[in-house]
Parts: sequence; structure tokens; C-alpha cells
Amino acid sequence: MPRGRALGVTWQLPERDQYSRYYKQMLNEISILFGGRIAEDLFVKDISTGASNDYERATRIARDMVTRYGMSELLGPMVYAENEGEVFLGRSVTKTSNISESTQQKVDGEMRRILDERYAVAKKILEDNRDKVESMTDALMKWETIDRDQVLDIMAGRPPRPPSEPTSGNGASAGPTPPVNPDSAPAAA
Repeated sequence: MPRGRALGVTWQLPERDQYSRYYKQMLNEISILFGGRIAEDLFVKDISTGASNDYERATRIARDMVTRYGMSELLGPMVYAENEGEVFLGRSVTKTSNISESTQQKVDGEMRRILDERYAVAKKILEDNRDKVESMTDALMKWETIDRDQVLDIMAGRPPRPPSEPTSGNGASAGPTPPVNPDSAPAAA
């Protein structure tokens, strides 16, 4: 059930504090960002505008890998775009580029290569794990949200267990919240 403006959200929570991002980690993030659009195409047989922010983020990561972090074998360890200025009084950070048109075409080609490769990786993962995606869909339809333990069950090929009950502040199970009968509810002052 969508809540708010987002029709679906995937958060990648860090397992520990991070100060640097690694090449393989960034490639994996791009693949993850393509998952929603690919799932629409594979399972719904249509695509929507819902993944537009994911595509923006994937493109930004690929651009930064090539232009800021020197993570391209073709272009080598060189910065091709630099941040200029600070965000102040509504002025946004801009990137200037003092590179030739042919170098810009190489940058674009490298970005395209990274994005195409990671799209193919994400598509293969979803195609190879179609049964798990369908099991997660069934669990989400049944319980609306699924937690880590349920995802681990599904990934291990087991049926997901029911969601664990939230606990109260003292660690005891809070139990289900009884429905409110509007006829017996106290009147608001």
C-alpha cells in the first residue's frame, strides 16, 4: 500500500560507519537502483515514471566514478569535472568542465558502459531469482511490510515467518492493537 508520494522505496542502510566508498560497492549500488524499473518490466510487462529518481542517482554515481574518482580504466586517475563555489543564498554548486569534446565523448561512453553493464547484472539477478521476487511480493501483499528475518527466509528458499510483533519500551510484546469502535470512543473535548 503506497504511503505518501513514493510508490516504493528501497533504503540501503549501512552496516557500519563509512568514510569512503569503494568501486565494487558503487557498482552494486547502481545495480540495486535499476532493480525497480527492471522488476516493472519483467513482472508487470510495462514501465512507469516511478524509477526516475533511481535513474538519476545511478547516473550520478557513474558520472562521479568517471569524472571525480578516477575509477575508469579508459580515462585513468584524473578529475574531469570540479565543484565550483559553495551553496550560498540559493546558488547551487555547479560543475565546470574544461575538457575537450572528444574527452567528453569518452566520459559519456564510460558512463554508458558502466550503466549498461550494471543494468544487465541487475536484470540477470532478477530473472534468476524470479521465484524469490514472487514470494516477497506475496509476503508484502499479505503483511504490507516485511522485515530482515522474513527476507532472509525467502532468500533461503523457506516460506517467510509472520512478522515479529513490536515490543513496548520494557521489552514485552505490545500485542495487537484492538480496533476502535467509533460508537464507544470517548468524545473529543
